[in-house]
Amino acid sequence: RGTCPGFRLPFAHAADYRGKYLVVVQADGGWDVTSFCDPKVNQEGHEIINRWAEHDEPRQAGNIRYAPFANNGEFFDVHHDKMLVINGVDAQTNSHTAGVVHNWSGRIAEGFPTLTALFASQLAPALPLSYISFGGYAETGRLTRYTRLASPDLLRNVAYPKGEFLTEEAWRAVEAHRQAQADLMAESERLLPAQEWNLHLYRSSLEASESLRAFADAIPPEDQLEQPDDIVLGNHNYHSELARQAQLAVLAFKTGVAVSADLFLGFFDTHAENDPGQRWLLGKLTYAVDFLWNHAEEHDIADELIVVIGSDFGRTNKYNEDRGKDHWPYGSFIVMEKGQRWTNRVVGETDELHHAYNIDPATLERVGDNDPRGTHIYPKHVHQALRKYLGIENSPGAQRFPFNNTEDFAFFG
Repeated sequence: RGTCPGFRLPFAHAADYRGKYLVVVQADGGWDVTSFCDPKVNQEGHEIINRWAEHDEPRQAGNIRYAPFANNGEFFDVHHDKMLVINGVDAQTNSHTAGVVHNWSGRIAEGFPTLTALFASQLAPALPLSYISFGGYAETGRLTRYTRLASPDLLRNVAYPKGEFLTEEAWRAVEAHRQAQADLMAESERLLPAQEWNLHLYRSSLEASESLRAFADAIPPEDQLEQPDDIVLGNHNYHSELARQAQLAVLAFKTGVAVSADLFLGFFDTHAENDPGQRWLLGKLTYAVDFLWNHAEEHDIADELIVVIGSDFGRTNKYNEDRGKDHWPYGSFIVMEKGQRWTNRVVGETDELHHAYNIDPATLERVGDNDPRGTHIYPKHVHQALRKYLGIENSPGAQRFPFNNTEDFAFFG
């Protein structure tokens, strides 16, 4: 009756999970990949694609080309060895609503779960905050639940519910009564099935409470958290809490309360003054992802971390009359992990004016428009490959939400 399966499971103990952690970074609004990971220079006889290209050329870190824009150089220089760039991903739409659904679920129509939801539902559905969302698209397909983690203070109130409403004496009395009732039920030789289940849930909830308190205790005070950033550029207000989200996600993984998280940075819909907005936003994006990796290293979970970065779609290959760029169906994904043979690579390709080429799924090489081996890369291809790579392609959730008649791209070898 609409109940998430996760609510029916006893909470898992934090120490029980041994596996990967998945972070998906949603750059909401449509990022300008021609000024990021699919750099384009201006073409004679065509309108200007990028103003940075009037005085500079694309750069390269390892095998990955990038635009000399924002803080891209520092980011790609440091992280190219753990990075797979998938260019020319066709969202098949210029609509934000459809683009968001398509890129984060793999299907252009609503109903399919996010990759983060599918991952959590299969690998750790019973952790207290198994799937964390800091905003953006978070469809679960009723496979699990997600927790919208907006404030550390609210989390502390949940972890320590007595708060300011009960005295220490009153709280001890409540806990003593609860424990006495549980002990009484445990001693009974004739419990009804529902009573046995409730007793089991109670004991499991104690472990969950311990995990939540460990998470709450691990969160530093406000002045030691990454601070939100705000800026006014022209007539536009921009805001980012992406680094703080990364900080909280790492602590959630480390303390065993979660295994997947959606991080969210909005405002990429730069229909006016594209370059100042994208420069600031891409700078915040790369800073936060760099911080995410460094913080994961500090807490000894970087070797288990997988990061996926993407957006609704791209932006046009020309500026409009407001010096902005409008919606463009072709975008990119970046997948990151340490120590893998498939990293330091770019797959997928677009032409000089940022139109996607057809790609052979088996060889990952560009093929002609009439070659039957080729197809555009669509979000479903990325999701299907990630499902397989993450070991969840045969999970009950994936079988419930399959990508039928979809080519298998060998993104990960």
